[in-house]
Amino acid sequence: MTSRYLPGILAMAAIVVASNILVQFLFGQWLTWGAFTYPLAFLVTDIMNRVYGVQAARRVVFVGFLTGVACSLIGTQIMGEFGPLVTLRIALGSGLAFLTAQLLDVAIFNRLRGGKWWQAPVFSSVIGSSVDTALFFTIAFSASLTFLEPANDVSWAGEVLPILGAGPEAPLWVSLAIADWGVKLALALIALVPFRLITRRLMAQVA
Repeated sequence: MTSRYLPGILAMAAIVVASNILVQFLFGQWLTWGAFTYPLAFLVTDIMNRVYGVQAARRVVFVGFLTGVACSLIGTQIMGEFGPLVTLRIALGSGLAFLTAQLLDVAIFNRLRGGKWWQAPVFSSVIGSSVDTALFFTIAFSASLTFLEPANDVSWAGEVLPILGAGPEAPLWVSLAIADWGVKLALALIALVPFRLITRRLMAQVA
């Protein structure tokens, strides 16, 4: 890794650490504050991909993954009201979702980099975010995967309620996933502004 990748590496690590902390604090009924910081990881990955290329983006992703693993290990040692702040299922879901979604983002962005400037970041972030949400919430809370950690009681996430308080009934974790996914999609669009500004400035410096 060269020093020019350092800002991206530090930004990714900061986002992962901040998200692991902020996920402990609720924002309304369906979200946590971490939902608003975590999607910025896709912005960092896309900026690195556009400016420095696919290999640089993958390096930053692996740094984020290792940072997340370290946060999960620390979280398993911190006891909250209902047990460890990070359970095995949450750690597994978080790590697998992050690595899969981010590497998918990198691959899609790289495939679309020759199109209009907004296509690669939009499509890669939307698809990556969707995969991230589906993997994490299914692994962490679905009743069908109880065998992953039988001693971890996640029955609260399986309580059947109207989706987002108004739709058809489904397990609570489905509402949590949909709300989280909605934030990711919104931020993927909002992030186009800083993506455009930052990449233009960095590419001018690199040129």
